[in-house]
Amino acid sequence: MVGQEKIKSITFTFKFISILSLQPEYWQRGPIENIPALLQPVAHALLQASAEINEMMREFPEALLWEKPAGLASPAFHLQHISGVLDRLFTYAKGEQLSAEQLAALAAEGKENSKDSISSVLDRMNRQVEIAIKQLSTTDVTTLADFRGVGRKQLPSTVMGLLFHSAEHMMRHTGQLLVTVKILTERNG
Repeated sequence: MVGQEKIKSITFTFKFISILSLQPEYWQRGPIENIPALLQPVAHALLQASAEINEMMREFPEALLWEKPAGLASPAFHLQHISGVLDRLFTYAKGEQLSAEQLAALAAEGKENSKDSISSVLDRMNRQVEIAIKQLSTTDVTTLADFRGVGRKQLPSTVMGLLFHSAEHMMRHTGQLLVTVKILTERNG
């Protein structure tokens, strides 16, 4: 039994790594067109995380989307949260406050919704990454150190802080999603 579980784990890891390793990671592919040099790391991280998430979810069973192994966040939550965080942080980076629609989306994160499917949450995330990349391309680098207040309390940040945190936060949830997907995939054979 232990041998079979080890084989499943190795197969999952190999399959995931082998598909992604067909190309270098985004940061090794050179500059992304129309993105200022100082913001290339943000764009690289967002695109890399997006590629990894799309690949790991490619054959993931729909029935497991809302499963919470050992009380961990579900795959659906991670995907909803990534989209929401990108939307919110990029809104703050523009110097704007959240709309009623964004606040409602925040309140809905992690709540099971029968309308959510793997396809719909991935589409939402991919669309948000596209919006973020477009915003990076129009960001004036002379504003990177400018103050940006976050939330109702106007917690202090900067344009650069918000943009870099969005990429870091997406990568953090990508790692958590990978662990959750692996646990669920192995547990449910």
